[in-house]
Amino acid sequence: MANISHRLRSASEHQPPIGGAIKRGFDIITAAAGILLLSPLLLMLAMLVKFSDGGRVFYGHSRIGRNGGVFQCLKFRTMVENGDEVLAAHFARNPQSRDEWLATRKLQSDPRVTRVGAVLRKLSLDELPQMFNILRGDMSIVGPRPVVKDELELYGPAADYYLKSRPGLTGLWQVSGRNDVSYGTRVAFDRHYVENWSFIFDLKIIVKTVPAVFSSRGSY
Repeated sequence: MANISHRLRSASEHQPPIGGAIKRGFDIITAAAGILLLSPLLLMLAMLVKFSDGGRVFYGHSRIGRNGGVFQCLKFRTMVENGDEVLAAHFARNPQSRDEWLATRKLQSDPRVTRVGAVLRKLSLDELPQMFNILRGDMSIVGPRPVVKDELELYGPAADYYLKSRPGLTGLWQVSGRNDVSYGTRVAFDRHYVENWSFIFDLKIIVKTVPAVFSSRGSY
């Protein structure tokens, strides 16, 4: 943890974002257009989440962004409100699930996910509020998926590459297998993306995102 903390402090002192003004301009135009065009869908999804169990519509989780800054990554809420309690009880009944969680920070069968949330996750619709993160400059249309500080430990030396880029709504990992690949492979994808960024590369990933989602590779 100390090593990552040192890297976060160092990253905050420099590291201009990859892509510069071209990437940022594309992000602003695309996110603004997306919010405008998808506003009826966003409203419908918000109502589904609210009426499903009466809880909050949105969920914000602290994630590590470019240069080590922390931001609230927005999603439609897909889990029960007492998720920590449900997860702890699940681990008590299924110790092997704890090992899966520690290795990947994800569960193939997560007991916290609601019925509406399962559908939103399968189609990646829960991620749509992140268009507001993109407008604010926390995220980009394309980039590594945002991670928490503990998860960044798993990146090892490749954490430096993650910190050079704004986290993305979609990315190379999403269109290359997602849950079908190891975490180490995900890290390698993020490093490859940063090392080889180009505007054309971003466009290719965006084009591949839609079929990846609808082939059920979009689930988390």
